[in-house]
Amino acid sequence: MSTRILKVLIGLSGVIGVGLGAFGAHALRTRLTVGSHVETWHTAVTYHLIHTVAALALSVYLDLLPAGTRRPRLIFAAVWCWLSGVLLFSGSLYALSLGGPNWFGPITPVGGLAFLAGWSCVLASGLRASTKQ
Repeated sequence: MSTRILKVLIGLSGVIGVGLGAFGAHALRTRLTVGSHVETWHTAVTYHLIHTVAALALSVYLDLLPAGTRRPRLIFAAVWCWLSGVLLFSGSLYALSLGGPNWFGPITPVGGLAFLAGWSCVLASGLRASTKQ
């Protein structure tokens, strides 16, 4: 798989994350305050942007591997898990903050598990690399 596709998705995630952060801080401030969702929105944006930056770092790492080097599948898996986590975890929190239906609530932990799966892929990749030395 091409890191070009990953970078497009990561760039889109970054644009959306920064945009939603600004939108929540300015245009939605009153609505989020009245509904007591400021902290929820902030959590969504924080996890959104942290995992977007982490995904970018791994995609750059993949680009820096020497030509002909086999690209670690676990690293690709981590990036996909994190992007899925952004969609599910942060997306469900954004929806709930804006008064979305309660069925978004159970989606949030699934996104959290996707984040954990991504970090577990990084861990497994590091463990695998250390046993090869």
